[in-house]
Amino acid sequence: MEQLLTTMRGFEGVLEVAPTEGDGTPEIAWGDHFFYYAPDGTMPRRQPYATIVTKNYPDDSASDLDRPGRYRLNIHVGRENVPDSDTIDHAEADVILPHPVYARQGWVSIVNPGPRTAAVVVELLRLAHADDRRRVTRSAD
Repeated sequence: MEQLLTTMRGFEGVLEVAPTEGDGTPEIAWGDHFFYYAPDGTMPRRQPYATIVTKNYPDDSASDLDRPGRYRLNIHVGRENVPDSDTIDHAEADVILPHPVYARQGWVSIVNPGPRTAAVVVELLRLAHADDRRRVTRSAD
């Protein structure tokens, strides 16, 4: 996960929000990471373009993230880019899958990204960051 975080932190204008105990965020979000294009460093009032979650959420346990050493990268890629599949094991590692809850909203997920998905994941993150930047720039005009 550290290599992935280092890559994402290197994107121009990125804002990483990483909730921790005592910062006023809900406990369920502690330990997770949320990424936005926000060059001024101000927390946006919109959804992030990528997240890293480190545990199951009450309505989202298909990826089995409560097992030790597991985390999931979620990337907004747009509805048209979410892969179709009838039989999905959302707990399978290092595979790009439709998000178990938010696929219809254009999200994919990768449990423990590794060698099989590394290059594609970085490209998807770059594209998602660029898309968020375009939305922000367009709304500012």
